[in-house]
Amino acid sequence: MDRKEPRLELTVADGVATLVISNPAKRNAMTTAMWQSLPVLLEELAADSSVRALVLTGAGDTFCAGADISSLRDPSGAPQGLAVAAEEALAAFPRPSIAAVRGYCVGGGSQLAAACDLRFAEEGASFGVTPAKLGIVYAASSTRRLVALTGPATAKHLLFSGELIGTDRALRTGLVDEVLPAGELDKRVEAYVRVLVSRSRLTQSAAKEFAAGREDRDAHWADQARRSGDTAEGVAAFLERRAPRFTWPPRA
Repeated sequence: MDRKEPRLELTVADGVATLVISNPAKRNAMTTAMWQSLPVLLEELAADSSVRALVLTGAGDTFCAGADISSLRDPSGAPQGLAVAAEEALAAFPRPSIAAVRGYCVGGGSQLAAACDLRFAEEGASFGVTPAKLGIVYAASSTRRLVALTGPATAKHLLFSGELIGTDRALRTGLVDEVLPAGELDKRVEAYVRVLVSRSRLTQSAAKEFAAGREDRDAHWADQARRSGDTAEGVAAFLERRAPRFTWPPRA
């Protein structure tokens, strides 16, 4: 395979799936084929019970500069629809997800980062939501997600102007959760996902659904907690000063 071909690179190791957006010739812009492949990859990862967390990042020194502009010439609007479908698939991924951002995180890249549960960024990263530069109507679901992260005023600023903001403002407004010095991003993300892998998947799965507004699932998760034995194990491990051995979900 030509190593320069635009693609999503997937590796899975020690319970952590890492997806790398790779299109270095265009600052990791997402092609139509990349948008199409993302939901498929996420579905496969969701079906793999060994995967406990997902890290999304970009190749080299850029996260993602958005959609490949050449694909936006399609008058049908199909590429925009594919981008929204990929974003929604990422938001619905049932395990914790982290965007590890360095460099440009713009347009469709910002959509993908916003769809992750958390965003860790390296100092010097730039963020922008740029449909106003192209005359594109940003999807309602994408707009609501941005508003939930930053509040209405910052979301409007980003959407109305298309201007880029730096990590200081992104952190202050809630667009990112942590900012790391140059050279420290990968180390911090690796340490954090190791923490996630050690924690209760039952707790994480329920929390993710509730944070998404799925209050109708309260009884389901209460029943899962009663059946799992994870609470008893967690308390016992705490009292015995050892690492817990959580067993949810039960093996088929």
